[in-house]
Amino acid sequence: MAFKSYENADELRRVQLVSTKILAEFDRVCRELSIPYVAYAGTAIGAVRHHGFIPWDDDVDIAMTRADYEQFLEFAPARLGEQFSIVNSRNEPDFPSTYSYLALNSTYFIPEFYRNCAYRKPLSIDIFPLDNVPDDERLYLKQSRRTWLWGRLMFVRATPSPYLAIDGWKRSLVLAATHTAHWTMRALGITPRWIQKQWDSAARLYEGADTERMADYSDRDPLAWAVTYEDMFPALDVQFEGITVKLPRNYDAILTRGYGDYMSLPPLESRKNHYPFLIDLGEH
Repeated sequence: MAFKSYENADELRRVQLVSTKILAEFDRVCRELSIPYVAYAGTAIGAVRHHGFIPWDDDVDIAMTRADYEQFLEFAPARLGEQFSIVNSRNEPDFPSTYSYLALNSTYFIPEFYRNCAYRKPLSIDIFPLDNVPDDERLYLKQSRRTWLWGRLMFVRATPSPYLAIDGWKRSLVLAATHTAHWTMRALGITPRWIQKQWDSAARLYEGADTERMADYSDRDPLAWAVTYEDMFPALDVQFEGITVKLPRNYDAILTRGYGDYMSLPPLESRKNHYPFLIDLGEH
């Protein structure tokens, strides 16, 4: 979506600080369980460039190998504080994403692009599994097309009217297509959980294979952040908003591949956030 500044800078800062609380809980549990992870995407840039959030950013992204991701989903719930929960399509019937959230219970942070979803998103951090990328480019392209398709269907199944940053006849055409797809899937009994299984099957197709790289297949261009295990680990301890988190060992090479000159602030039109339709942080 297009970047949109918060009208209230204090509100944005509150979102960032409460998100840091969730990140601290995530880091604590991962260290207790000896499960590796790294700050990902804009969170990694923020850690390097700002020692915290990118000033206009409002979310936290974490990446883990597929094996570590599955370990976290299995063992972390028993270690989490009672304020927190792990949410994904395995336990939430209307969940719109192919990855998982670590959520702060009894809060809401609903971006504009989720405003029409049945699922009411809490304030949370995003946890992405990294899956093996086949070394054969043809196999990779086939795999990435499948994950892209199932990922889009996952979101359209969650809402017939997704947020669109377009107007006029193009908007009407896209909404007609999404409405048709949504109600057809409902009529056929296709659930988000079933779609997730198809996405998982495609993303995990080369699990256990001896491949050089891993990538986030929830992204439209998975190779934008493709990494080797050696790129990631052993991860570095860095400061982020006053807490210690993990950063990929070869962060400079990874971020340069993905973003170019990541140490320079991008122009306004290239900035991204998740401008909220609704925020309710309760007592936090």
